[in-house]
Amino acid sequence: MTETPLRLVVIVGSHRSGRFAPTVSRWLLGQLEQQPEFEVDVVDVAEAGFGDEGPSPTASLPLLEAAGASAPRMEAADAFLVVTPEYNHSYPAALKNLIDWHRTQWMAKPVGFVSYGGRSGGLRAVEHLRQVFAELHAVTMRDTVSFHSAHEQFGPDGEPVEPEGLASAAKALLDQLGWWAGALRRARAEKPYLPASTSV
Repeated sequence: MTETPLRLVVIVGSHRSGRFAPTVSRWLLGQLEQQPEFEVDVVDVAEAGFGDEGPSPTASLPLLEAAGASAPRMEAADAFLVVTPEYNHSYPAALKNLIDWHRTQWMAKPVGFVSYGGRSGGLRAVEHLRQVFAELHAVTMRDTVSFHSAHEQFGPDGEPVEPEGLASAAKALLDQLGWWAGALRRARAEKPYLPASTSV
């Protein structure tokens, strides 16, 4: 365990009405309560104001304000954990907005994934996200937690039908994320990460 808690930002990546993301996120936050090495902050793309409009000189004021408000929280993070559904073999537009409106905040930091969807469990969205985060100089975790046929994985009370296997998968992911978060925090403290190219 590190001397001070690792600052972990959990990103809730869906903004659609009637979304399933809150159910998955509540379960994840419950798992994180058993990991005292993390200090958790939640950035929800729906609540933070990220919509479908992409970053450009004519971007709306609300989107600019959303980016400005979230930037310090992202900058303070030692690690990120992205909760994402799969939309048409990829991830939501609002999540891409949040990613694209930040740049240096991702660099030399680890990113883990919790995905959900139909038969693929959201894993196709995760594979697209890996490519995006590689361009942003982030380190993605190999292991993931994925919910295949997600609505069938939770009971009416919002709790998983088979919690033991999911808890084991979550611990494996969080152990990896904690190792990388600590290692990269120490590395950034010793020598700031300054990539030769930051074209995004």
